[in-house]
Amino acid sequence: MPSPRSAGLAAVFMAMVSTLSVTSSGTAQARSVAKEAVGQKAATLLAGSPSRQMGVQGTDPGNLTALRREAEKASEALAAASKALEQRQATLAKADKDLKAKLQQLRTATLQLSKMRQPLSDLVQSLYQSPTGGDMTPFLSGQSDDSSLQAMSDMTYIVSGRDRVLADAGRLYQQQQQLAAEAQDLRATKLLVEAQLSVEIDTLRKRSSTVVKSLTQELSRLGVRVNQGGRSGAACDPTRVSAATEYPNGLLPKSVLCPLQQKGRELRADAAIAFVALSEAYKKQFGKPMCVTDSYRSLSQQQAVFYRRPGFAATPGKSNHGLGLAVDLCGGVEVFRSVQFNWLEANSKKFGWMHPDWAYHSPFEPWHWEYDPKLANKQ
Repeated sequence: MPSPRSAGLAAVFMAMVSTLSVTSSGTAQARSVAKEAVGQKAATLLAGSPSRQMGVQGTDPGNLTALRREAEKASEALAAASKALEQRQATLAKADKDLKAKLQQLRTATLQLSKMRQPLSDLVQSLYQSPTGGDMTPFLSGQSDDSSLQAMSDMTYIVSGRDRVLADAGRLYQQQQQLAAEAQDLRATKLLVEAQLSVEIDTLRKRSSTVVKSLTQELSRLGVRVNQGGRSGAACDPTRVSAATEYPNGLLPKSVLCPLQQKGRELRADAAIAFVALSEAYKKQFGKPMCVTDSYRSLSQQQAVFYRRPGFAATPGKSNHGLGLAVDLCGGVEVFRSVQFNWLEANSKKFGWMHPDWAYHSPFEPWHWEYDPKLANKQ
């Protein structure tokens, strides 16, 4: 039957082994999460690569619709890659936190091992301090008494305890080496994921910038004064239309409104680009660009129109003109079922523009046309 002291040591050893098992499995799980992140990252980059998604559309620099779509897709891919990087960083940060917790468990286990050694150390010290503790003569001569039997029992305990301590120390060392290797692997994986995603984001950013520059140059070639009124070319950047949505109806600043070919007229960037493309198609058909009487309306302009033309204007602050997404046309389009109206009705949706249902009857406004981003993306 083992002594009470041996039983106590065995219990402590079992607790330590259990702790180390949790340490190993937890770190392995963190390692798996990091590797899974690498695999998901590869899929994200493959799906978001501009060379795979947008190469065909960008072959014709004169095609405004294709350039706009390419710029928008490049922006979406850039946003997706940036989000992926943030998600990977969050995942790896959690893995790092888990690893630190496991290393703390390892340090705790090491302290437990040190405490387990202490009873053995105390017993050895007491034996050597005892007058007969180190005397093995009674054993060699075959004589025995209570003190010698106690000394032999203590010596046996020391030997068996030492063997257990050495065995557990060996296991502890192996666990420590495994944790160190997994920690190194995790850190290397983190650096690899972040580096690869950063390169992809930089590539997408340059790609988006190049496409937007080409688009701006094409608009300028077609007569759009991109920098008109002291605004920057960013006002005609379709990837920044979200900035326009942050302002109330009728309060859009010049910085988010792109000029049209028609002097003094302007729209939100994506609507303006689509309108210029539509106007160019109209020009090929009728020999002249579309005639525009109204486009973006400020809140004060909406109020003036509302009181000047009651029943024929939306309530101020609710008009699509105030969002930079509507135009009023002339040059024949304003005449219902004219050749110009019919042509525009048949072709405008290809460019994301349409004559809304309400404008056919209540109130009847054949001159009013609106841009729908969802319709533009379907074409």
